[in-house]
Amino acid sequence: MTWFKVDDTFYGHPKTLKAGNAAVGLWVKAGAYAAQHLTEGMIPGVVAQLYGTAPQARKLVAAGLWHEHGHTCPRPRCQQPAPGDYYMHDFLIYNPTRARVEDERARSAERQKRGRERAAEQRTQERNPLDPSANTERIDDDPPPENREPPANQIEFPDDLAGQGSTSQRDGMDPSRSPRPDPSRPAVPPLEVQPASYGSTPTVPPNLRPLCDALTAAGVVVEWSLAEADWFRLEAIVKRTAVPALVDHAREQWRRARSRPRSVRYFLPGWTALPSVPAGAPTSPGADVIPLDAARPGRVARAADLFAAALNSPQENAQ
Repeated sequence: MTWFKVDDTFYGHPKTLKAGNAAVGLWVKAGAYAAQHLTEGMIPGVVAQLYGTAPQARKLVAAGLWHEHGHTCPRPRCQQPAPGDYYMHDFLIYNPTRARVEDERARSAERQKRGRERAAEQRTQERNPLDPSANTERIDDDPPPENREPPANQIEFPDDLAGQGSTSQRDGMDPSRSPRPDPSRPAVPPLEVQPASYGSTPTVPPNLRPLCDALTAAGVVVEWSLAEADWFRLEAIVKRTAVPALVDHAREQWRRARSRPRSVRYFLPGWTALPSVPAGAPTSPGADVIPLDAARPGRVARAADLFAAALNSPQENAQ
């Protein structure tokens, strides 16, 4: 994209005032056209008719801002237009030539090409800096050290990351660089040591084991691999909701699902919407049976008392 330059004193120049605002508008539009199409100030007659009127073009010629065919301007750079066309006075004094613009565009394209090539080479080196096929200049000719580990290990598990620079408490005197956990060790410390540390291990905590066993017994077999936030969320659901209610809701969702749910995470939204179960309610885990009279509201209890009194009336005893 090129720019059509206008002097900052153009608004008050005698030629501008003589031409008038409407003709100056045509002059600006034609100048932008010349800059975009690299005409070096030449304005075809059809362009002048497209953006303005014949009287406006004549005003620009009369003011000296445009030249017609056969003009006698002493400026050497004011070219001679073809009949019916116009030329903008002193255009090349303030605006670049076509050759200069094309040369700058070519140099800019070359700079962008080199920049893209350097960026691609840098990305290749970052992905595999030890690749012998990479076009990198060696500063010294020292041979590579022997017993060098494979490049994959050096990229994914460098010594200065994840505390592997020195001996860790878990590794003892024999540090390991393997990313896989030791199968002979428990994935998570016992719950008695860290009761709230679930992490990402699929081991079900003891306080959620009754729910897991109840779901399995009901035929709802799912995976129990949850994130730490989901473990705490499920723990809160179990504390306020009865396990039988959770199992019944899961069995209903299991029955209605188009495909069998794979993870217990599938039931979390529905369990969260379930109402809370009051402490000591019959459906809560380990709750005792509540006496019938204690569960009746006042009006129902009074009706029951009247019915019991009628059964014990003297007339009934006489029979």
